[in-house]
Amino acid sequence: MDLVTFRAVLFDFSGTVFRLEQDETWLADLTDHEGESLDLEAQTELMRRMTAPVGQVVDLDEEHLHAWNHRDRDPVLHRKVYLEVLKQSGVPHADQAVALYTRLIDPTQWTPYPDTEAVLKGVSGKGVKLGVLSNIAFDIRPAFGRRGWDAYVDEFILSFEVGAVKPEPEIFRAAVERLGVEPAETLMIGDSEEADGAARDIGCAFALVEPLPTTERPDALLNALRTHNVL
Repeated sequence: MDLVTFRAVLFDFSGTVFRLEQDETWLADLTDHEGESLDLEAQTELMRRMTAPVGQVVDLDEEHLHAWNHRDRDPVLHRKVYLEVLKQSGVPHADQAVALYTRLIDPTQWTPYPDTEAVLKGVSGKGVKLGVLSNIAFDIRPAFGRRGWDAYVDEFILSFEVGAVKPEPEIFRAAVERLGVEPAETLMIGDSEEADGAARDIGCAFALVEPLPTTERPDALLNALRTHNVL
């Protein structure tokens, strides 16, 4: 068990405290080049590509590759490249792609993990500073605010607002500075060893959780906090 006394916990957003889980109605009207509905396999792959935390998911020309590499710094580039991803993933009709993209960036459509509320309340109740640190190009605060959970979050550190993305050290430094803590006093919890695990480069501790469907991961956040002696 880690005996460090943590003064702050940083949580990743997607695949960590919330997950984008498709509503069947979102994809029901999507059609391919031949006008055929996308089968379940195609729908599943489409959602995987839209939510993958790292790694290029389709072949891109130079223009769209630039947008991909900077997507989480700029909402305009994010929209541009993900509409291209949808096009290459079997959604060639622009109106359908725009409608789906609009849903995917609506934070109120995201599903919290079963233990998210408990960990937010628990960490805040211990007097430990709490931040949500995400590579993202849209404001996720409404996902918390509509549930009253924003009251437990001291800082939202969002890449498109900070101008830096994980695994760059600047975004982690911005987080600890805003929370007023030292890296060695900070635990980062996330679903990506590559992106979130880079918090260790500035001296934070790191705990990995798997980005499983919410029904299959009831208590990973609680377990991570208990293992690191936060709760």
